[in-house]
Amino acid sequence: MTMTSFLIERRQPAAGDDLPADLHPVLKRIYASRRVATARELERSLERLLPVDLLSGCDAAAALLHELLDAGGRALVVGDFDADGATSCALAVRALRMMGAREAAYLVPNRFEYGYGLTPEIVALAARERPDLIITVDNGISSLEGVAAANRLGIRVLITDHHLPGRELPAAAVIVNPNQSGDVFPSKALAGVGVIFYVMLALRRRLRDAGWFAARGLEEPRLAELLDLVALGTVADVAVLDQNNRILVAQGLARIRRGTGCAGIRALIRVAGRDMTRLTAMDLGFALGPRLNAAGRLEDMSLGIACLLCDDETAALGMAERLDGLNRERRRIETGMQTQAQACLDRLPADACPASGAVSLCLYHEEWHQGVIGILASRLKEQLYRPVIAFAPAGEDEIKGSARSVPGLHIRDALDAVATRNPGLIVKFGGHAMAAGLTLRPADFPAFRAAFEAEVRRHLDPAALRGVIYSDGELAADEISLDVAELLRDAGPWGQGFPEPVFDGCFEVAERRCVGARHVKLVLRLPGTRRHVDAIAFNTRVEQCPAVRGEIRIAYRLDVNEYRGQRSPQLVIQHIVE
Repeated sequence: MTMTSFLIERRQPAAGDDLPADLHPVLKRIYASRRVATARELERSLERLLPVDLLSGCDAAAALLHELLDAGGRALVVGDFDADGATSCALAVRALRMMGAREAAYLVPNRFEYGYGLTPEIVALAARERPDLIITVDNGISSLEGVAAANRLGIRVLITDHHLPGRELPAAAVIVNPNQSGDVFPSKALAGVGVIFYVMLALRRRLRDAGWFAARGLEEPRLAELLDLVALGTVADVAVLDQNNRILVAQGLARIRRGTGCAGIRALIRVAGRDMTRLTAMDLGFALGPRLNAAGRLEDMSLGIACLLCDDETAALGMAERLDGLNRERRRIETGMQTQAQACLDRLPADACPASGAVSLCLYHEEWHQGVIGILASRLKEQLYRPVIAFAPAGEDEIKGSARSVPGLHIRDALDAVATRNPGLIVKFGGHAMAAGLTLRPADFPAFRAAFEAEVRRHLDPAALRGVIYSDGELAADEISLDVAELLRDAGPWGQGFPEPVFDGCFEVAERRCVGARHVKLVLRLPGTRRHVDAIAFNTRVEQCPAVRGEIRIAYRLDVNEYRGQRSPQLVIQHIVE
């Protein structure tokens, strides 16, 4: 929960005339404000998925994989060190084995030794495994040198990725990426795990048509069993939940809730203390994703992938507990870095300080952990509402930065513009609209900070850098109920680009008390009634809340509180509006 002078802007619903007539009025308003116009857009069956044929390169990738399987060749999956990369890698390996692959192994770079993507160094390491084909998942679109190195060794490369391509593409045997030029796939929001899932759908179809499964006495694989991995990777990577991604996530969540998810995901749910039968997309993003990511941030993502590939309940739980421990250590490191960041802010020169009007923030500290700077950048972006890049030492006279942006600035394009105007200033970079990574030489940090500030000013008006809370309006007293809270929970999946409903309103404070060390529990009286509702403000001090019998204006989510077997509505306070 944030205490700040955020503006509240109410979403404006579209007509919504073609939505189901029996839809609850609150849901109808919410869907209409997210530009959902018809009942068809709310369907979440697999039959509504975009066709495989629309994703360029899928058929060529299937042919390449068919050839490999037919020859009994060795596939080596090269992943990334985040949750999307881990789920992509686990899905690729599981699917290939389900298709009858004799050898399907994986390799994931250690971010501290090899950096991101299919580098020449990773190719040299992969060559020791003697693969016939390298399959990249969630990376590879910028790996010009790595693919060239593999080609020189006679190893073909299949790239599956979703990151934005540069001006030049790698000379891979096949590339599958919905964001490459000329691709007509309507959903550009597929996560890496979604891309490899589509490739495996194309491979299964090709093998079925060729009589592969019948000839070998294999049961045709049910690839829908892998949708738990797709859901986790998609949400953890903060992919935009367009209709196609909502279908993938909803189907994956349904399988997890039924208890048919993989042992590793069930173990992560257990150590996170979540109820598997009521798991939500928010749980994937804020409970499971960080525990999986902790391996790649602090050690090696191989642990996370092994957990997702494990079919033994006891072994999977042991790995999940190790991931949980790494996540606790990550939080400890992050807390220290936040303290250091505040000290850095106090020492910034005026032209680089947000308090003095700077529209961006670039910070570097020689003690910061390379695996945690992305989280730090996100926290600072939320606090200051401007693009932030946090840098940490990377060895060999380099520093690595993790960038997070705000609406209105495409961060990857901004870095591209800085690199174009200042040749040689950035060693390398890549990413998305809202998040990116880059490498600099330490001596170039001041020049980069000035160049980045100038580029951001070309796109963002300083007067616009004020946080906005987008609200779905007020709820009537009779709408603040357990039934509506349950309805909202099941109406998603909610996430990036399809945000969970947030409401605003004024209430009288009937009770307030501290819960734990950092949270405040409130009892609020509903306007115009004698009814009361529980509310909670996380990461808040009690003195930040109005006194008993005072009025409070809040932006909040309506959620379900479960305590000792009892279920009741609860307001989860997002912002207290001053």
